[in-house]
Amino acid sequence: MLIHVNQADLYAYTGGKAFMPERPTVVFIHGALNDHSVWILQSRYFANHGYNVLAIDLPGHGKSAGEAPETVEQAAQTVLDLLGTLGVGKAALVGHSLGSLIALETAARAPERVSHLALLGTAFPMRVSAALLDAAVSNPMKGIDMVNTFSHSTMAPPPSTLGPGTWLHGAGRALMRRVLASNTKVNLFYRSFKACDSYNGGDQAMAAVQCPTLFVLGEFDQMTPPKAAQSLVAHANQGKVLRVKAGHALMEEAPDAVLDVLRSFLRTDKGS
Repeated sequence: MLIHVNQADLYAYTGGKAFMPERPTVVFIHGALNDHSVWILQSRYFANHGYNVLAIDLPGHGKSAGEAPETVEQAAQTVLDLLGTLGVGKAALVGHSLGSLIALETAARAPERVSHLALLGTAFPMRVSAALLDAAVSNPMKGIDMVNTFSHSTMAPPPSTLGPGTWLHGAGRALMRRVLASNTKVNLFYRSFKACDSYNGGDQAMAAVQCPTLFVLGEFDQMTPPKAAQSLVAHANQGKVLRVKAGHALMEEAPDAVLDVLRSFLRTDKGS
């Protein structure tokens, strides 16, 4: 579905279901150089179990037009503008990596608009190494290889991901290359990772969040190790931490576990 937001079309995968205002809404927000497809199992499940699903491509990514956000704050405002355009009074937000910071900032800016907040593969500060930022500019393909090496803790996923025999590293590289190529005006690799590195408002934002918050952390995550989320956990008013046996690519390596924890979390106060 394309939604006209801020004078540009924003793409949101809905699981093939029509948007119904009376249903609870879940917004899925992807990480750097990803798109809506990383949420394929989770988004399809919720779309077929009574929820409106908006698994978005951030502006300037994938199927979405518009200027790619330079900061977490800009992206958070886009999410709020999306909810306003669709007339959604309150929604659950689920974000991964960069998307987790965007979801967090959104919930802090408008706490009355967010019913649940799920942060996957999160950290604060979410620092990016100088070597990776340099590779994003000087050799993006090398940088993509680096990210995928550190994002995965296994070579082959369970069947519920993309089918038996899927090569996670190869699939991850292909997705990131496709997203990078989707925008010929700006370097999405550098812009997205710089946004992660530059975000300074995490602790204050977490303290402002009023809804239940779920931290889903990968036991083997080398990009955002569990200890890197502890500052956010400490500032959460209603926080719960769950760990899954996966690396940073949680939704690929542990799709069923991620779905199970989200299903249990969002089941509370479904009528919100």
